[in-house]
Amino acid sequence: MSHLVAIVKRELNSYFVTHLAYVFILIFLILSGVFTFYLGNFFERGQADLAPFFTFHPWLYLFLVPAISMRLWSEERKSGSIELLLTLPIRKFDAVAGKFLAAWIFTGIALLLTFPLWLTVNYLGEPDNGAILAGYLGSWLMAGGFLAIGSCMSALSRSQVIAFIVTGLVCLLFVLAGFPMVLNLFEDWVPMIVLDALASLSFLAHFSSISKGVLSLQDVFYFVSVIVAWLAATMIVLEIKRAS
Repeated sequence: MSHLVAIVKRELNSYFVTHLAYVFILIFLILSGVFTFYLGNFFERGQADLAPFFTFHPWLYLFLVPAISMRLWSEERKSGSIELLLTLPIRKFDAVAGKFLAAWIFTGIALLLTFPLWLTVNYLGEPDNGAILAGYLGSWLMAGGFLAIGSCMSALSRSQVIAFIVTGLVCLLFVLAGFPMVLNLFEDWVPMIVLDALASLSFLAHFSSISKGVLSLQDVFYFVSVIVAWLAATMIVLEIKRAS
């Protein structure tokens, strides 16, 4: 556990040593405000909730989260420090989980800094704060899923640019899997059981349910399972790379 905590601290500190952390947080906050108040028609809706804020999160994460995850392992592989890291007397799980947790905590910090939106909606009306809290939790869990995928893609490539692009594409597939427009394209020639299975893999479907205040164990279990599965895949990729 001490090794895991040490890696988390090391990685988390590395974000704030460079300008990456501040640029990411600034862009995230600006885009969140733009999507909520302008594209989401926050004032025109006349409803005291943060639905416009959460609606755009899957699409916002498609661009911003890969920017965080692309450096998790690609940078280590490019500099050659990955060999040193993996030969240290630490478990591979500690290295993979530590890097992931640091990125996840960092994303959570950026998410928490949107609290002025919560203050605004409480000032203007009487929102269901329980539903808003569920939305924040769902958003953070979804970000974890994106980051876990990004961790695996980063381990596969030495190039951060390639890791960024591939992560975005894979995450897009997980989002579009439950998009009604996509499902409608297949409903005439694909069995319903296949469509249901496809929709069940969608980030969008599970996050939409949580963002509405319906915090079910099924949705939470889905995101936790995605995180565990992709982190396990990251460990397998690193083992293959190390053996080769």
